[in-house]
Amino acid sequence: MTKRIAVLGATGSIGRQALEIIDGHPDLEACALAAGSSDLGALAAEHGVEHVQTGGDLTALLDAAVPDVVLNAVVGFAGLPATLWALERGVTLALANKESLVAAGELALAARGRGGGLLLPVDSEHSAAFQCLEGRERETVHSLVLTASGGPFRGRSHDELAGVTRAEALAHPTWSMGPKITIDSATLANKGLELIEAHFLFGLPYELIEVVVHPTSVVHALVRLRDGAALAHLGYPDMRVPISFALTYPERAETPVEPLDFTSGVTLEFEPPDVETFPMLALARDAGGRGSTYPCAYNAANEVAVAAFLAGRLPFLGIAEVVEETLGAVEGTTARTLDELVAADAEARQLAERRAERAAA
Repeated sequence: MTKRIAVLGATGSIGRQALEIIDGHPDLEACALAAGSSDLGALAAEHGVEHVQTGGDLTALLDAAVPDVVLNAVVGFAGLPATLWALERGVTLALANKESLVAAGELALAARGRGGGLLLPVDSEHSAAFQCLEGRERETVHSLVLTASGGPFRGRSHDELAGVTRAEALAHPTWSMGPKITIDSATLANKGLELIEAHFLFGLPYELIEVVVHPTSVVHALVRLRDGAALAHLGYPDMRVPISFALTYPERAETPVEPLDFTSGVTLEFEPPDVETFPMLALARDAGGRGSTYPCAYNAANEVAVAAFLAGRLPFLGIAEVVEETLGAVEGTTARTLDELVAADAEARQLAERRAERAAA
């Protein structure tokens, strides 16, 4: 039976690789394509897709396409409506848009409870954790370890980061990603977002989720069990593996990715993250621990600050400063509805914009 997939964020790195996976599997079909600003005419014709949309609220597109799986690879808070659409309806959600779960964790889990569908993480770390945890009783799990490459600036001091350029920050050592997530990797904000996402995905308290730096990106996550054992998910850093896992679940279809060659000198090196030089990870842990709308504010402020850096309006070190100041200024509240969450997001963005403008002056 053919599985119909809506590819949201079709022109980005995840979307392009998802279409490659779909093209290579006889039982997968792209039924909808969405992008933030790119024209989709040629891509839709190439893949025989009728339902397309550029920008705006994607829920009408999903209503029209009636997908079996929603691959949400939209960048940022803009992916939230599609996440909630899938979860409310019990449609399988292959989630690469970590920001929507970070910002709307409680709302998303409530929607999932009502819809009863599958939520399959696409981020390599969360996909790896999902696979290591699948079928295990919660009481057997001691803790979760997420790995971080350390980004392009691993080992640098705070002073050495003062003048880094946009091009330097976009030069990731192991992964090929879009600009926003690449900058998040350079600041360790990406790992902060993943920390919060893991809390909601797997129901683990923050103190049982550890982050370690693993420069070669061979180990994507580890799960410690109560008997002292640790299970790890290993593989070359290639996003086609977690994308295929989510789109073909539970089949675990073949991918065009070479298996890991253990005779080639695989290096398993780990070190603690430098949260003094890269405070975005610690800020995320604090925001997650405070709960309410603080994770939403963290994400909103980071989106604003990264956009300002990419536009040349904010220095690299200013990203963390803007986020920290925004978190100190907002008053966290309990968002019971999507409208309340959107209002909290807007407030944080306004505060972050003002701080970014002041930093650029």
